[in-house]
Order: sequence, then structure tokens, then C-alpha cells
Amino acid sequence: MADRLSPLDVSFLYMEGTSTPMHVGGVATFEVPEEGFDYDRLVGLIEERIALVPRYRQRVKWIPGRIANPVWIDDEHFDFAYHVRRSALPKPGTDAQLRELVGRIMARPLDRSRPLWEMYLVEGLQRGRFAILTKTHHAMVDGIAAVDIAQVILDGSPGAMHTVSEPWRPAREPHGATLVLGALADLVRRPATIVDAARAGLEDVERTVARVGSFASGVASAAWTVARPPADSVLNASTGEARRFATADTSLEDYKKIRRAHGGTINDVVLAVVAGGLRSWLMTRGESVTARTTIRALVPVSVRPQTDADADGWTVGNRIAAILVDLPVGEGAAVIRLQRVSFEMAAHKESGQLLGADALVGLAGFAPSTIHSLGSRAANGLSRRVFNIVVTNVPGPQYPLFAGGARMLTAYPVVPLAKGQAVSIGLTSYDGGVYYGLNADRDSMPDVDVLAQCLTDSLAELVATVENKQRRRPRPKVDSE
Repeated sequence: MADRLSPLDVSFLYMEGTSTPMHVGGVATFEVPEEGFDYDRLVGLIEERIALVPRYRQRVKWIPGRIANPVWIDDEHFDFAYHVRRSALPKPGTDAQLRELVGRIMARPLDRSRPLWEMYLVEGLQRGRFAILTKTHHAMVDGIAAVDIAQVILDGSPGAMHTVSEPWRPAREPHGATLVLGALADLVRRPATIVDAARAGLEDVERTVARVGSFASGVASAAWTVARPPADSVLNASTGEARRFATADTSLEDYKKIRRAHGGTINDVVLAVVAGGLRSWLMTRGESVTARTTIRALVPVSVRPQTDADADGWTVGNRIAAILVDLPVGEGAAVIRLQRVSFEMAAHKESGQLLGADALVGLAGFAPSTIHSLGSRAANGLSRRVFNIVVTNVPGPQYPLFAGGARMLTAYPVVPLAKGQAVSIGLTSYDGGVYYGLNADRDSMPDVDVLAQCLTDSLAELVATVENKQRRRPRPKVDSE
């Protein structure tokens, strides 16, 4: 039986528009190994391991009349050469040229008649490097515990892990009548996606209501935050079809130093860096920045137990909730910005504002497809009135990774833009670095590179406070004999 898309997965297809493609991606740079690395080697690596992610040879098939969610079916005409592509930068092959290429490629929607992913080998990068760019539709992969095609080609050592690839025989595409009968059979067999979704939604509501008794003040506070629209900002603009992409490279050790000196978590430090960067960027634009100016960020965070967090405060797992944080960009003192962010994040955790994520997903599944389509689009349209910017923070391994013997040097996320958003900020930690990727509307953000530099400067400002604090620390007295 064909695998049916979940309500959450199909919602990403419904909310997609020409100016808001719903694919996530990443661009990683690699060092060319002594034995070289070329297109054939990349294709061979994917051919060997694609069986580990069978979804990447399947496409979406809609049910006639859309009486149920679509299903995943094998693509009988799957073509590696279509999905794995080759590009090259003209000399001199600068990072700026790579960023321009990323912006152009990520702006193009994926072909829905094929499996919803693409990968590009970008050659000709300066200093003996190449890049691999991936784009995968949100309907295929979501959450940091999901498996992406880029993950399966990476190894923890230069010697590639060999897997046994069995011959692939795609299942025949089901006829429309078969899909309709299957959808009706689901309704009869499990009154179905309707009753099950309703039950799941009601169970989630019951759990949420039970917790509301304990966290009423937190829920009221969260509702009040949403009820108060964020201040008008240049970060909210009409989203066009073209994109710009910018990056910033920082050191994980700097974030650890700041956390040890001033408290909070590394995620708090990240948000304080973003607040400082946005403050400086707004000033370069001549925007009014007063002591009370804030920028509201939508920040996905884990809601797993604290025991799942490592010693540095990075939290892993796929139970994600999105919270709203008012970044204090009007505050001129870097340390006070960090303290205010830490206080607000702690208040979110203590007040229960993280509850309800599962309930929302369950209730979304209760809506029939056509209503769900309208609901998803409406929710996407609310972003301008609820938040100003999205900031995502995903931890990666703190050891080197390799693709076909080539060492990965940097890894930048590409987060899709919601409707009415000028820029999204994603960051990934990897092998001692923290790498920012800024995906921006081309017309609204001609100065996205300036914002990237402001993020680097904001981190340096916080690092300087640590050094100043250490210099002011009194030296221990030594008794003289």
C-alpha cells in the first residue's frame, strides 16, 4: 500500500507559492583530496547509498478529487543525472560568487512531478575547494532527527563506508481509481484519517488542558505575546521570487567563553549575537533605534527533557516547539542584551509557553484537505503580524566529516522565507565552528552581506566583554615571607 503524506507534510505543499518555495537546503565546502573528487564520484556515492533514504526515489501522487492526502509512489523514471547536477564557478571562484549561485539556485521551486530534491556539485572554488549544495522539500524531511540525502554521503573518516546496493525495481504507479478506492478503504477501515486524527487531536487537547491548570499564567503570557503585534520593521516586506545568500563564520569556543563568563546557554548567546547584529545593521540603514526597540524572532527550540542536552547547552531531538522572543536590539550594552535574552528564554521554559506543539499538529490533521490548504496559507500570511524574523539553530558534530574522502570544511544552512519576511537566519555548529546562513529576499535585502558582517562584529563585542572582565579580575595576593 502506498505511504500517505501526513497532514503536516502535505501542509508544506499547500503553503508553497512562487515567492515562497518550501524547500530547505544547505551548502558545504570541501577540501579536494589528493586523489581528486569529481561528478562521477559524487553520483557513485549517492547511487551506493540512496537505498538508505528510499523516499528520495519517490514522488508525490495526488488523489483524484483530493479526497485524501496524497501518497508517495516510486518514480519509475528516476534519473540520477536530473537530481545530481554539476556547476562550476568562473575564475577566480570566490566565496562571493558561490553565495550568488546559491541564491539563484535556492530561489527556483522544485519540480513536483519528480522526487522533491536536488544536489549540485560546484567546482572551481578558490584554495583547492569545491562545494555541495542540497535542496530538499519540507514535505520530505523535517526536524533535526530526520535523515537527509546529504547526511548519508558523509562519513566520520576519510575511508568511505561501503554499503551493498541492491538492484532497485520501482513499484508500478497505481491508477487513479486504485488511489480513490484506497482512500475510501482507509475511511471505512479506520474512519480514518478523520476519526484517528480527531481522536489524536482530542487527546492532545486533553493533555494540553490538563497542563493549562498548572501553567495558566504561562499560557496567558504566550497568548498576550501573540496578541501584541511586533513593531513595524524593514524585516517585514513583500517577498519576491529572487534571493540573495550571505554567510558568516564564527568559532564555537567564543560562544562557550561568553557562556562561562556571563551565564545562560549557548543558544542564549546566539540570540544575543543576533540582537546585536540586527541593532548595528538597522543603524547602517539609518533606521530609528530607541532604547525600547525590539525585533520579534520566531525561534524553534527543543521541548525534550533537559537530560537530553549536552554540557554546552546544545539540545538534540526532534520534539520541536516554536517560541516568540523579543530581541532587545535597542539595548546598547552587549552584556545586558545577553542577560535580557537569557531572562526571557528562562521565563518561556518556566511558564510553560512551550506546550501545545503536539496539539497543534494533531488538530491540523482533522481538517479536510481543501480546508487545510486554506488554513496553511492563512497561517503563512499571518507571519507579518506575529513575528519579524526566523532564527534557527541546529547543532552538528564536533569532529570532521568526509564525503568520498574529501573533508568538509564548512556547512551553512539555507532556511526558506515565510511570506512577508525579508530574511531568515539559520546556523549550524560543526567541528569547532558556528556557521550562519542568511537567506534573503533579493529586492528587500540588497545589504544582506552587511547584516552578516554585523553578526560577526556582535560576537566580537561580546568576546571583548569577557576579556575585559578577565583583566579586571583581582589577582590573588601572595604572602611575603
